[in-house]
Amino acid sequence: MSTTDAGGALEGGPRKTFLGHPRGLVVLFFTEMWERFSYYGMRALLTLYLVQHFLFGPAEAQGIYAAYAAMVYLMPVIGGMIADKYLGPRKAVIIGAVLLVAGHFTMAFEGSGGREALTIGDRTYQIEVVGRDQNRQMFAVDGDERVRIAISPEGVSTVGAEPSAANAADAAAAAVGTGLGTPPVGALDPATQAAPQAAAEAGFPAFTPAGQYSIETTRDTGFGEPVLFLALSLIIVGVGFLKANISTVVGSLYEENDPRRDGGFTIFYVGINLGSFLATAACSYLGFNYGWAYGFGLAGIGMLLGLLTFILGQSWLEGRGGPPVPVQGRSILGVPLVPFFWIAGIVAVIPTWLLMQRHEIIQAVLLPIAGVTFASVVGYTVFRLKGAERSRMLVAQVLIFFSVLFWALFEQAGSSLTLFADQSTEMPSWFNAGYTQMFNPGIIVLGGPLVAALWVWLGQRGREPSTPVKFSFGLMFVGLGFLVLMWAAGNAANADFRVPLTFLFLTYFFHTVGELCLSPVGLSMITKLSLARVVGLMMGVWFLSSSVAHIVAGWIAAATATDTVAGVVTNPALALQTYGSIFGTIGWTGVGVGVFLLLISPILKKGMAGIH
Repeated sequence: MSTTDAGGALEGGPRKTFLGHPRGLVVLFFTEMWERFSYYGMRALLTLYLVQHFLFGPAEAQGIYAAYAAMVYLMPVIGGMIADKYLGPRKAVIIGAVLLVAGHFTMAFEGSGGREALTIGDRTYQIEVVGRDQNRQMFAVDGDERVRIAISPEGVSTVGAEPSAANAADAAAAAVGTGLGTPPVGALDPATQAAPQAAAEAGFPAFTPAGQYSIETTRDTGFGEPVLFLALSLIIVGVGFLKANISTVVGSLYEENDPRRDGGFTIFYVGINLGSFLATAACSYLGFNYGWAYGFGLAGIGMLLGLLTFILGQSWLEGRGGPPVPVQGRSILGVPLVPFFWIAGIVAVIPTWLLMQRHEIIQAVLLPIAGVTFASVVGYTVFRLKGAERSRMLVAQVLIFFSVLFWALFEQAGSSLTLFADQSTEMPSWFNAGYTQMFNPGIIVLGGPLVAALWVWLGQRGREPSTPVKFSFGLMFVGLGFLVLMWAAGNAANADFRVPLTFLFLTYFFHTVGELCLSPVGLSMITKLSLARVVGLMMGVWFLSSSVAHIVAGWIAAATATDTVAGVVTNPALALQTYGSIFGTIGWTGVGVGVFLLLISPILKKGMAGIH
């Protein structure tokens, strides 16, 4: 009969497999697929939701996104330590999954969002927007008067208006509670929208130059914003318990030097991206066409399915990922161990909620915290370890350092690249900016197994690139992706200052190739090079590097921001020029640093002391 030790390792008895891998990988594949479904489904909408629904400016929205994403990757440091010392990764994953379900469903409560008022002379109009995609239209509304407008650096001009107050009233009655007074797509008759009316007849001036009008923005700070930040805080704490620990469970399925390990992590990574692909398609469709709440609600359903998958599939994990010592009889402050961390997880949401409402504090303090954490790990390695253990851990830390730049560039996907798609990319009428985030996971789902097979094939012939070389390829490819957009911005834009969607797809293609070189083997590298007693902490440090990268990514994204009104960019030419300049700078940086890492990779390979 098979038995399980305190750490969850199986002793004796044959291991049951599925397609050549431990069958527990199936459970973890589908758990992570649904968890990523919820995370990336929400991410596809988040920045656009902040800009269009709450009317944050692009720089502010990208700052909120950066702080949120940074916290998402910071919390696994704490979650990893809790699992290593107390709970084990399996129990930590369940706590995290429950908090994530609560967070994603809370995102569906929108509140009234933001409103903007346009004042011209002694009259004030509410600005309303029809639709959520690139074809959305802006209106100035005052009672029965409804005038279609456009705002540019030169001023406010009329485009047309509804031909009658009755039509305006009908449209207003169809409006959904988005905070922008946005009717559902198709709520206004296209023929009605196309029939212009002389704006002067309605009393709205045909053109008002810049400086002769003002715009005031108000947001739902009483309900909508606090609920938004509560939802994000529940997700942050939930990911802290789950993310590093579910990867640790994957690593525990394989023995040391098991040649299937890299392939197993790549298959696991395909699960992540299958969930991301499905979520981006489904949540973007619902969010753009029926309302933000529907897209966020679907993300919550996905996380609930992930939780059920993990709970019902426990037997297939065969005891792997258990606590370091049995939890029975153990307590903290008189509270049994497992209930204590359930309570601690809920309590941790409160300070996180307060911080998210002051996201600039997160950006100010995270870098020093990350620096101290990283220095402590380096100090532990230098002064407490010797020989091969020391050299392997140091190599892992060097590669983590280089990964910060990769993720700072790659994670523009959730912020500047999403807004680039909305503001500066020419897309078909049936396509929306959220759909562009399908490119990356779709390529991984199709190409991930091929890359996994390629590493195995090369490994069997002794020609597989070392982990440092793979990292250098990742950096060069992510830089190359931005150089594609730099070229397109300068040479391929149409009269509306939009570049063909093909170029954005090529950018995501190169980024995805880079990701496949770096990220799956990065997770595997941590489990191979780290000491068993600190593997959870090192996995947390790996995610901490992504946390720091998101802060840097936020600075980069903020540099691309230009002015918007009601979520609509006011100067498309300046927007495209700014994107092209910033993307060129970071593109050449990525390529250059990648070449440098390639040159020093033989030194790092030697320090890995036999671990490939």
